[in-house]
Amino acid sequence: MLVVDSQIHLFEGYGAPHHGSRPYPVEQALADMDIAGVDAAINHPPFWNPESHAYAIEAARRHPDRIATLAWVDLTAPDAPERVRAWRETPGWIGLRFVCMSEQERSWPTDGTMDWLWPLAEELGIPIALGGPLLLPLVEGLAQRYPQLRLTVDHLGFVAFTEDHRMVQHEDVLAWSRFENVAVKLSGLPDYAGGDPYPYTRLHEPVERLLDAYGPSRLFWGSDITRLPSTWRECVTVFTESMPFLSASDLSLVMGEAFCAWHDWWPAGRAASAESDNHEVSP
Repeated sequence: MLVVDSQIHLFEGYGAPHHGSRPYPVEQALADMDIAGVDAAINHPPFWNPESHAYAIEAARRHPDRIATLAWVDLTAPDAPERVRAWRETPGWIGLRFVCMSEQERSWPTDGTMDWLWPLAEELGIPIALGGPLLLPLVEGLAQRYPQLRLTVDHLGFVAFTEDHRMVQHEDVLAWSRFENVAVKLSGLPDYAGGDPYPYTRLHEPVERLLDAYGPSRLFWGSDITRLPSTWRECVTVFTESMPFLSASDLSLVMGEAFCAWHDWWPAGRAASAESDNHEVSP
């Protein structure tokens, strides 16, 4: 079974409190992936580390069969449209991702800064992942207005924590399944379990509801490993060994094939084998 982690962060230099204070370089990630049984992982250059963008390109250039990138672009930069248009020429870039958590970005969803991005991304076929309470309210309108724009919702639609650290999902995340251009990452589960130990059974029901709504071809397993109180291997086995509602064919899709089909990116040698299976993996 192909195992592709839909969200990790690689960075040198300083980290952030919620992702550890030590660097997480690609060499360490690859070693950890080998232990966990992860074939490939998708790097999300962290907004708190400006050097992470150049590092993402270098990591993907050195390890193109195991590392790809959902990139961040400063949409206020004069050359931003040109950078987006050149996305296929940038090593490792298979899509974009925005959370708008930094101070300079918090107004982007409502002040018009992002307006040019959506039609251009639809035109160019660029998948975009969105996360956080400022961007998820845009999902329904974007899905309707740009039906060919592939949108991925981060972290099961997470928008907030309760006082006892339980996950609050966006109230419409299940309803968005009616749009065929919307998918969801099943990432970060251990951090949303509110202290519930492995195998995090508190979150099995939200995963099953998403499976019933979206089907396995629009759900993407992921870890976000640098902020979790668990091992990478546990992030894998909580799905592969602890969720009986996921069939073998479901797992083949959720654990990697669905993400790769949605983003038209496959680790070397794996596309042919996946395409030979009797799964519906087209976005």
